[in-house]
This record gives sequence, structure tokens and C-alpha cells, in this order.
Amino acid sequence: MKFTDEIRRRRTFGIISHPDAGKTTLTEKLLLFGGAIQEAGAVKSNKIKKGATSDFMEIERQRGISVATSVLAFDYKNIKINILDTPGHKDFAEDTFRTLTAVDSVIVVIDVAKGVEEQTEKLVSVCRMRNIPMIVFINKLDREGKDAFELLDEIEQKLGLTVTPLSFPIGMGYDFKGIYNIWERNINLFSGDSRKNIEETIKISDLSSQDLNSIIGDKAADTLREELELTDIYPEFDQEKYQNGSLQPVFFGSALNNFGVRELLDCFVTIAPPPRPKESDTRIVSPEEKDFTGFVFKIHANMDPKHRDRLAFIKIVSGIFERNVPYLHTRHNKKLKFSSPNAFFAEKKEIVDISYPGDIVGLHDTGNFKIGDTLTQGEILQYKGIPSFSPEHFRYINNADPMKSKQLAKGIDQLMDEGVAQLFTLELNGRKVIGTVGALQYEVIQYRLEHEYGAKCTYENLNVHKACWVSPKDSENDEFKDFKRVKSKFLAKDKQGQLVFFADSSFSLQMTQQKYPSIQFHFTSEF
Repeated sequence: MKFTDEIRRRRTFGIISHPDAGKTTLTEKLLLFGGAIQEAGAVKSNKIKKGATSDFMEIERQRGISVATSVLAFDYKNIKINILDTPGHKDFAEDTFRTLTAVDSVIVVIDVAKGVEEQTEKLVSVCRMRNIPMIVFINKLDREGKDAFELLDEIEQKLGLTVTPLSFPIGMGYDFKGIYNIWERNINLFSGDSRKNIEETIKISDLSSQDLNSIIGDKAADTLREELELTDIYPEFDQEKYQNGSLQPVFFGSALNNFGVRELLDCFVTIAPPPRPKESDTRIVSPEEKDFTGFVFKIHANMDPKHRDRLAFIKIVSGIFERNVPYLHTRHNKKLKFSSPNAFFAEKKEIVDISYPGDIVGLHDTGNFKIGDTLTQGEILQYKGIPSFSPEHFRYINNADPMKSKQLAKGIDQLMDEGVAQLFTLELNGRKVIGTVGALQYEVIQYRLEHEYGAKCTYENLNVHKACWVSPKDSENDEFKDFKRVKSKFLAKDKQGQLVFFADSSFSLQMTQQKYPSIQFHFTSEF
């Protein structure tokens, strides 16, 4: 197969939603249709203790939530699909934001009863900013929920999207009979038996025919005809508009019952974009270029606790990535080669000899990589758009077991490289402060330090309103020297040695900005 054909047959997408909208369940069912797994591990079921295929960290199985992005790959109808299942919980939003830099399109999952929720709004706004193509999947139709038109209006108003339904529900909750697939012009009848892989599909080319009445009953058939007439108010589906982010198709279904998922997948492989060009600090790089480039969007320590290994997840942007070929690490300006690059299936990994644009490859890392690093065939360039956000929670971290200080230092070092949280060292006394986007991360850090590194820690609260990265126009001028002297007890360095100012309130931050106009204060580390 030619290089360009390999690129065209790849689809790399993320699944995003508010917690509990059924994102992980949908991922499982997509894998089931792709033949990648034989039996879905019901996520919340106590009978099957396996947990979901994509939730492989111990703490995820205990809490029933996803805390790290996992990568799953499978083939479907000769299309190579890479799914990035992201955490829905807002405390892990940073991991999700970074993952969105590595996807070419997105599926947004919405709960039929709850409608559009806060976390969905935040994530969709990031996708809109980057013009990422989105498909909306309205889930849990076998439960009582909002009316289909009410949901479509809510999506348009709250998320600012232009929607066009490509399937439509026949009834809902107790009256749920199935789905009319506008895209393929057929009806899927719902039996409510989730063990069946694929439900009964009946071709209906003419909605006015009596066949429809005999299949779903007179009342349901009349309602469906009326509702489908009303869908004419939505724009017609246009693939180009979808791919440039200005039109969003909507599907209805029930992931838990395997319903409406195949329709979503069949349409997705037809309309979703193959790998897209990406902007670097010097130019826009196209996937068809023959020279390899890629960037690290995630680092995961201890994929296998028996071996102290870290994996750097690399999204390939252009060219072909080959095993045992030296590539340039542009930040360190040194060549590295990788003897066992991995392709993924949740925690199962296979060594791959060759990978193409759109693929996600895991590289064993001894500490060379940090998030945002770029690898190339030799060209000096750096991919943009993978920021660290200003944390919202701050705590001192203390060693609870003096005999294990080495393990603690190593554990903190590796977990911070993963981007779980950020480490700051106070200038005044060298104390270590951990800043996170959500409070739940402190539990995850404590748990992983103990179970993966054998180190124990305790926390102490620290009253900080905001951390800002500081960049002076001139580091030698008197104003900057005065700022460093006056604010010395509020200054720290981040892991990269950049200066950070801890403001204890929004008022003090405002006053500091006014008093020192030549100094810039940034809320993301990428400036």
C-alpha cells in the first residue's frame, strides 16, 4: 500500500463528555464493532470485575472514573482507527486539553436526560477554538430524557454549534422503539438486549409506505413522519463544512445496549478527516511530507509497575516513523533511536516496526521527554499549542517517611513530567509546592507515590489564589530587581526553572501588575 493510501485510511479521534455521559461505554462498544474485543466489561457492573478495557490504572477501577487518557487502536472496514478515550472529570481536564492537540476529530457524548453539562461546554469551546470537526452522539435513549428537538436546540445554544441530525429516535425511554437512520435511510429496531452484537436493520426507502406502520405501529409511524418533516429546518449535511468545523452531525443511540453505535461508526469512517496538517513554530507541516515529525502529548510513568518504565505518547504528524532509526530531539538537539516503539490497545502493547501519520506510538523513556517535545528527521522545529495551565489548588508536599526520600523525589519528578500536576520550588526556603487544576489529583498523586514508588507524603495547605509565570522586559532593570526583593516570599521556580509569582488574592495580583508595568504575568506557561 502506498504511503498516501496509508495516511488516507487513518482516523484519529478523541471522545469527550461530562463525567457519566457514557463515554467509556461508547469506546467499548466501538471496539466491539471493530472486532477488537469479544465481550464488553460492563463498567459499573459488580459481576464483571474487569472494569472497562480503557480504564487500566488501579485507581480508575476503584473509583469507576477515567483519570488518564488511554489509546486504543483497531481496524474497521479497512480503516485504521485510533481512539483517545479522555477523562471526563473536570479535575483531569488538563490531560484532556492536551489530548485534543493530538486528534483530528472528536465525538461529543451527551446524556439524553441531563443534556449539555458544564464540562462538555468547556471541552467543546476548546475544539471550536481549534476548528476540530465534531460529531455529537446523544446517549442513553432507553431512559426517559429530554425531547430530541429540545436537545438539538440546547446543543445549538449552549455549545454554539450548527447541528444536523443524521439519525432520529423513534420514541424514548419506555416507548423507545428504535432509530431511523437518515444517513443510510433505514430503521433499526430496538430489542433491549445488549448481548446482541447488532440489532435488526430494515431498509426503508419510502417513509410514506404502509410498511413503516406495520413495523413500528401506526402512532409511532405518524409521529416519526411529522418529526422528520420538522428536521428540514436543519441544514443539509455537507462534508466540507463538517471537516472545517462549521457543521456538526448528530446521532442518537444507547451505547450500553449497543444501539446506534454501528450507525455512528459507519458514518464516522466515511466522513471523518484523515490526519490533518499541524502548525509548528516555523511553518505548517503536512502529513504527506516524506520526513518524519511528531510530538509528545502525554507521558505515562509506570505502565508496568514491575519495570520502572515511562512511556512518551507521540502523535506522528508527517512522514514514516521507523524502529531503530535515529531521530532528532529538537529541545535537547540530540539524536535518539528507539528499539521497541509500541502501538496500543489500552494497557496491551505491541512492538511496531513502522508507523504512519495519525498513529500514536509509545516510546520508552528514561527521562529525555517532557510534554510538548518534538522529534524530527533532522529539521529544527517545535510544535505549538500544548500549554500548562495555571493551577487552581496549591499544597506543600512533605515527606512522611524520611527513609524513602530518594523514592519520593524520583516519584514526584516522574509524575510531574506526566503533567499530572506542577511542581514549584519556593525561592525563599526551597520548599516544594504542588499545584493542580483539580483537588482530586492530590489523591491520585498520594496513591501512586505509595503504590508505584513506595514513598509516602503528606500535604499542607498553602493560601495561593493564582500562580503566574513572570517575564520581565529587561531582567537587569531596577523595577524587576525591586519586584524580586519586595515579593521574594511569593516567588518560586517551576520544573523548567521559569520564575513564577504566587498571588494570594486577585486584589494583590492586580496591585502588583499596576505597580510593575514592565513585567508581564502569564496564566499559561506557553508564552
